[in-house]
Amino acid sequence: MPNLLSKASVNYPPRLTGRVFAVLLAIFIFSASAFAQDASQARINIQRSGISVIEALKEVEQQSGLSVGFNNSKLEGRQTSLNLSNADLSTSLSQILKGTGYTYEISGNFIKIVGEKGAAAAGNAKASQGALETITGQVIDPEGEPLIGATVAVKGTSTATSTDIDGNFTLKARPDDTLLFTYIGYAAQEHKVGANTTFDITMSEDSKMLDEVVVTALGIKREQKSLSYNVQQLKGDVLSENKDANFINGLAGKVAGVNINASSSGVGGISKVVMRGTKSIMQSSNALYVVDGMPMRGANSGGSTEFGSQGSTEPIADLNPEDIESMSVLTGAALYGSEAANGAIVITTKKGQAGKTKVTYNSSLTWDRALITHRIQSRYGTGTGGAYVPTSNMSWGAPLTALNNYGYDYANDYLQTGFLSTQAVTFSTGTDKNQTYASVAAVNSKGVVPNNRYDRYNFNVRNTTSFLNDKMTLDVNATYIKQTDRNMVNQGTYGNPMVGALLFPRGNSWNDIKSYERYDAERKLDTQYWPVGDYGMTVQNPYWINYRNLNENNKDRFMLGAHLSYQVLPYLTLAGRIRVDNSYNDYTQKNYASTNDQLTGGSNRGYYGITKSSDKQIFGDFLVSFNKTFGTDWSVQANFGGSISDMRYDALAVNGPIADGVNDKFNGVPVGLPNFFAVQNLSTPHMTNMQTGWHEQTQSLYASADIGYLNTYYLTLTGRNDW
Repeated sequence: MPNLLSKASVNYPPRLTGRVFAVLLAIFIFSASAFAQDASQARINIQRSGISVIEALKEVEQQSGLSVGFNNSKLEGRQTSLNLSNADLSTSLSQILKGTGYTYEISGNFIKIVGEKGAAAAGNAKASQGALETITGQVIDPEGEPLIGATVAVKGTSTATSTDIDGNFTLKARPDDTLLFTYIGYAAQEHKVGANTTFDITMSEDSKMLDEVVVTALGIKREQKSLSYNVQQLKGDVLSENKDANFINGLAGKVAGVNINASSSGVGGISKVVMRGTKSIMQSSNALYVVDGMPMRGANSGGSTEFGSQGSTEPIADLNPEDIESMSVLTGAALYGSEAANGAIVITTKKGQAGKTKVTYNSSLTWDRALITHRIQSRYGTGTGGAYVPTSNMSWGAPLTALNNYGYDYANDYLQTGFLSTQAVTFSTGTDKNQTYASVAAVNSKGVVPNNRYDRYNFNVRNTTSFLNDKMTLDVNATYIKQTDRNMVNQGTYGNPMVGALLFPRGNSWNDIKSYERYDAERKLDTQYWPVGDYGMTVQNPYWINYRNLNENNKDRFMLGAHLSYQVLPYLTLAGRIRVDNSYNDYTQKNYASTNDQLTGGSNRGYYGITKSSDKQIFGDFLVSFNKTFGTDWSVQANFGGSISDMRYDALAVNGPIADGVNDKFNGVPVGLPNFFAVQNLSTPHMTNMQTGWHEQTQSLYASADIGYLNTYYLTLTGRNDW
């Protein structure tokens, strides 16, 4: 099937001249400074037990609008419990830094976290330092670009300023003073004033300040640098940049070393995610999908083979991408055992936000056209051996002329313009004790192959509540998904309409073929029109396959989950989770009368099949987490847990031909009604009845320990056993 390309228009803003841009940016900096002064009067709301000091400072930065500068390595591992409700900035900082040996200084739009001894010395400036002098200079980055808004402060005092649009600064200092240069994401620098009155400073990136916390196995958050395997994290909005019915396809080109292979089933089809090469020629090389710490079952079927046209979708494709907060791609996830031997994709979904009510609406419409098509000769017409043969299905006859060259091009004459429409509404609200998130989404699409449809509707609600002074948290969610699809094209030869479209003789008129059925007065019904034969491969009129060989699927999926955690001590947490994920599918196959009899069991009256199946998964686990810092050098993060995964698949299938009274195989069998698709209308002796399924349960225990030294060196130990 041809590859597809989604097109979208982009509106670019008008270009600003350098002078206008500088003026606007200066106005912005002035406004930001004024905002920061107002923000110093901000009220802080943090009500959490066992929150890290660093995380609390980041909350202050976000809620106040002021920049907070601190040394990660000095505050790493320190935790506190906060109950701040509409507290002023000074009270909030004092509570956060209590017992840490650090205090704060507010200067303009910047908050500095400094040692208490250094702060005490701030007010002891001596007259012997000398007279105040005007100090000027410029602050730039490693590429020589000016850093706007960098903080230049006199260490130990409240004197500070910020660099302007050109990175320049001016302030008063004495010769014995030390200047402190800070900027978010860059290492702080100190310079003695001495006899210098001009400083040109080049800042360098601070790897400690750039440390990133990522979601890993079992939903555990860790610093990326402490991991013994590679991990890449993406925010949820990245997946929404290029809309696709299966959001996994949105990862293409965004994650290093990961290949996304979309199937030819059309919109909503299954995708194969392979990390750094195929691992096995016999088993699946697909990555494991994990949603909110719990593994999700994979697809049960790869679709039909050469005699069918049942495409295949997968459970992960049912998720609404607007519900995704972030996604981590792990090349190694030992705590998931052999299931994650090919890597894991860990998905974290959104929760409600405390303190405000927010409603969002997202809509997109994408048009699809075939991008890369087959190159087919258009020099010779219908026939063989260089001679025109009207009844031939070959295209090696006499050279085409203006009289018999119809200019047939399957990409334009047969394939159509597809579309993908997505609509999503999300709702978020909450208080410090209770947060709620809900969403409704619709995906409606049409494939480039005629009569290929995929429609999905998602309903999701999630509620998070804290109890017992925020030591206990209960998180519950419920999701319902309704999906219907039609004619998800398979790669097989006999049920694939693309075969007939590609092989159609070049000297014939395609407009004649578009009338794919003609009324048969003798049979009193419409029958297939395809005068060029089956090529010895059961080839039919492509439009007949599209509209009269119908393969339709209806799915209802229900997911219910709960997560309960309790913080026994500031460094010890107990948690348990459970999720029920059930899907119910109705798949039908309808081949109308006059379909090639190799596809109807020899009947010229039609063929019908129905399969009812269910996928059920129950997953539960528990986890004991220990996270503590010993002194300023050592840290230990340990986890012990267990899980049980119970999966069951059941299917009941009935299919067979409708007896036609013509084929000898139906002798003595009551003749059925053509195109009446019901089990009771099938030829009973030739029906196939099949009840099948499987049941698999996995019980697991696992443990991990990470020992850190100086926030630089880490020893990681993991173990797991499955039964």
